[in-house]
Amino acid sequence: MAGRSLSERGARRRTKRVSIRRNVISLSLPVLLSSLFQRLVAIVDIFLVGGLGAAAIAATGLGQLLVLVTMTVFWGLATGTTVVVAHLWGSGRRREAKSAAFAACLVCVAMTMVASALGGLYGDRLAAFLGARHEVLTLAAGYIRLVFIYLAFTTGLNILSAIMHGIGNTRTPMRAIILVNILHVLIAWPLIYGAFGLPRLGVTGAAFAINASECIGFLYLLFRAIRLRYLRPGRPDPTLFRRIWRVGWPVALERVAQQSGQLFYAKLIIGYGTAAYAAHQIGVSIESLSFMPGAGMGIAAATLMGQALGARKIRRARISHREALRLAVIVMGTMAIVFLTCPALLIGLFTTDPAVIDKGIVFLRLVAFAQLPLAVSFVYAGSLRGTGDTFYVFLVTLAAMWGIRVCFSWLAADWLHLSLYAVWGVFVVDWYARALAFWGRYRQRDLHAAII
Repeated sequence: MAGRSLSERGARRRTKRVSIRRNVISLSLPVLLSSLFQRLVAIVDIFLVGGLGAAAIAATGLGQLLVLVTMTVFWGLATGTTVVVAHLWGSGRRREAKSAAFAACLVCVAMTMVASALGGLYGDRLAAFLGARHEVLTLAAGYIRLVFIYLAFTTGLNILSAIMHGIGNTRTPMRAIILVNILHVLIAWPLIYGAFGLPRLGVTGAAFAINASECIGFLYLLFRAIRLRYLRPGRPDPTLFRRIWRVGWPVALERVAQQSGQLFYAKLIIGYGTAAYAAHQIGVSIESLSFMPGAGMGIAAATLMGQALGARKIRRARISHREALRLAVIVMGTMAIVFLTCPALLIGLFTTDPAVIDKGIVFLRLVAFAQLPLAVSFVYAGSLRGTGDTFYVFLVTLAAMWGIRVCFSWLAADWLHLSLYAVWGVFVVDWYARALAFWGRYRQRDLHAAII
């Protein structure tokens, strides 16, 4: 009897693990695809303007980088919203979850107005500060101005997706971003090259295409959110917003640390010439296809951790984390092999410039060695955010980005005058340090005390 009881318990545990694994996949796969297609908007722009030359690639990449820097605070708001909504939803307090979602939307509107004004006024000056050469700066100015004027569509997509992720509906944001990608491709190419009787706008046409496609995607998500009653209009509850911001402000600082460090890192790369930065931008675009699975698993880990802790199911939280980690390592490990074996083929899809291709090959091979620590970092950081431990994630990001990547890259470039490849190699060390720090923190984290 005792043997049978143990066997039955073991069978139940295996069944539970399989159920959680399916839940992780069903939740993370749409998030993965959403992240992938969201990044594809930027990648398609780089791909389409590639026919205009290295300066156009660098200008478009520079504009995209400034938007990423601006989105840091919005990502903090989005993460706080996802985690708090997940906790409330998991504990059955759905009315409060919808009120929290509505409050987050109102704050997003106010923040967007400020960001659009600042970006439109000072974006081109920041591009000049980063060291962009005249030919690049001339092309980048119009792109930067347009994407900031219509930033509300980008931030709206971001916050509505975050709300739905917290609830556990990851399919609707996926459909929205797929719609954005289809429309973007249909609009961008004619506007960039002047097809079908449309004016040839070059880099500026790419910005118009992003604005128009994200507008449609935002309206679709807003319609679905209202129809599914995910938002509860009313006077915002300050208590709920404080909970969101308590989780979210360290994420905002984390993203500020990450993206501001990226700006200085980009400034060092630009110093090696337009071909170097074009290769860097193409390489980053290709690399993003690999870390999207890790990012998707990280979001899934944060959501499942938040919902499980909200329902006080600690064991389920731990199993969800392990399953997300396992899937991220498998997918990103596979991408590492792809980057090592056929980098020239991938870079050649974006440009025919031999100088850019030669440098891009080295970049992708370096990126291959960062895939596993990236997978570990994304999932462990996601799980820590799901427990509310966002301040530690911020501290690690700050130390790794500025203490390792920026500091050692600056020493390599400006003091030691080492090659571009040495500067690129520093980011691999950065990600190994983060993976170790997040792993150690999670092992020490008491999930029983991690109820927001």
